Amino acid sequence: MATRCASRNGNDQDGLKAAMAMLIQKQAQFVSHLDEFRETFSRIKDELAAIKSLLLQHDQVLKELPEAIRQKIGFKPLA
Repeated sequence: MATRCASRNGNDQDGLKAAMAMLIQKQAQFVSHLDEFRETFSRIKDELAAIKSLLLQHDQVLKELPEAIRQKIGFKPLA
């Protein structure tokens, strides 16, 4: 009976070692994916900042457009 318990403990330890090895491997994969997500998120933030800047430039141009059109066609106010 003593040999049977020792044998079972040996198998349990092997299973525990395998589970720990798998856990470490999965954590490493998770961290690797996390780094990829951070890089992707950073790139997206940069692209959105560039888009925002471009939209602000377009907004300024559109605000000036009516006056530019008036000048181009020679419109003069009555007053």
